[in-house]
Amino acid sequence: MHVTSLPSRYGIGEIGHGAMEFIDTIKSMGLKVWQFLPLGPTAYGNSPYQPLSSFAGNELLIDTAGLIRMGLVKPSEAAELRELPEDVVDYGALIPVKNRLLGRAADRFEARASVELKNACEEFVEAHNELWLHDYALYRILKSRHGHRAWPEWDRSFVRREAGPMRRLEEFARDQVAEIKIIQFLFHHQWAELRRHATEQGILLFGDMPIYIAFDSADAWSHPEILRVDKDGRPDKVAGVPPDYFSEDGQLWGNPLYDWDHHQAQGYRWWIERMRHTMTLMDLVRVDHFRGFEAFWSVPADATTAKDGIWEPGPRDAIFEAMRQALGYMPIIAEDLGVITDEVDGLRERQQIPGMKVLQFEVEEADFDAAEIEDQCVCYTGTHDNDTTVGWFHGGPGDVRTPEQVVEARKLALRHTGGTADTIHLDLIRLGLETDARISLALMQDYLGLGSEARLNTPGTSGDNWRWRLQQEQLTPELRESIRQMVAASGRI
Repeated sequence: MHVTSLPSRYGIGEIGHGAMEFIDTIKSMGLKVWQFLPLGPTAYGNSPYQPLSSFAGNELLIDTAGLIRMGLVKPSEAAELRELPEDVVDYGALIPVKNRLLGRAADRFEARASVELKNACEEFVEAHNELWLHDYALYRILKSRHGHRAWPEWDRSFVRREAGPMRRLEEFARDQVAEIKIIQFLFHHQWAELRRHATEQGILLFGDMPIYIAFDSADAWSHPEILRVDKDGRPDKVAGVPPDYFSEDGQLWGNPLYDWDHHQAQGYRWWIERMRHTMTLMDLVRVDHFRGFEAFWSVPADATTAKDGIWEPGPRDAIFEAMRQALGYMPIIAEDLGVITDEVDGLRERQQIPGMKVLQFEVEEADFDAAEIEDQCVCYTGTHDNDTTVGWFHGGPGDVRTPEQVVEARKLALRHTGGTADTIHLDLIRLGLETDARISLALMQDYLGLGSEARLNTPGTSGDNWRWRLQQEQLTPELRESIRQMVAASGRI
């Protein structure tokens, strides 16, 4: 469950008391791991997989109540947020209100924050300024000044970061730069408190790292040399995947491709710093689209679908060996779904990186055997890209299967789980718990037995995604106890 889906009074899940309370709740259910989606700041479409930065935190997740306790925001100023719906995230209404509130908090920080907090902020800025923070602040200012257009559409002097215009920008925007840095400090400060609480409660925080960076991001603007783009930021090829389970046209992501020769020449330094930073935020990291490290799907930039791409070689073992030499043990899990070859499996096995098994896919196979799910993997009922288990079982909206395939899948799922149509969500959770997989995960929507109305994302669409919210009253004492008993029965407590 992503952080945005947490219950809160302020329009979106936040990383303060509500998140800590959620950690206490899942502990009471006998659970030990909370997996969430990427934490970066989102833009158009609100997708966590197209963040404006690989290092910055999503300021919308900053805990409003925490700002009030710090004296940076008045309770009356948060009243507008409390008027937002609690059953979904209404980004259109949320974003301008939350940004105004964060601006006020940053403006008051110097006058109202404690000495300890101000010292911590200075240390944060000093530690992160050169690597990403200063460039991120400039990028956000320029993006705002250019009507929030993507950076290759800005004034050319800023696209190319010409010295004179950049120097004048820094002079005139000094206060704005400081404000953005304070807001980033507040996110990272609150997240550090959340991680400490999770550690104290014995809960592992399991995050997610997209393989690609967004075309419109501070990373791409400040380090275009790591990408296959021209001097004006225009790519000739972009990322995607060929036709698969989710889409007969494939998925055209549009992310710029990496210049892997440049990364190799630099000893994969940018990747090392990205992974180092990520490991300060979480205990486990799922690396999204792992197969792209072995070979990646390259699509012409002017294509309208991902059908007409080609496979190009990735960095393979070299990138993992470089990161391991610099960082030591890396607690990463490979997202190895989709078109997987023997070469991809070989790379993962050589690097001793666990992969994934998704039961919604597995139980649709006639020869599926749960006993063959090995110890070195993470087993899921479904992922953020899947329908809920109830929705999948009944063939909900967005399902790419034919009605006949849905009927056949139901028969196989009931056979493999030994369950019933009414309990299929719990039956699939139980099946995952009883495998040898080192970690077994289920969607929060599956614990609750919710249908397609609670689906978080439908790949290939940009409409009504990323909005689902958990309601506190859904986590009843009866549900908590039933889940704890299920976990205990599997021998995982």
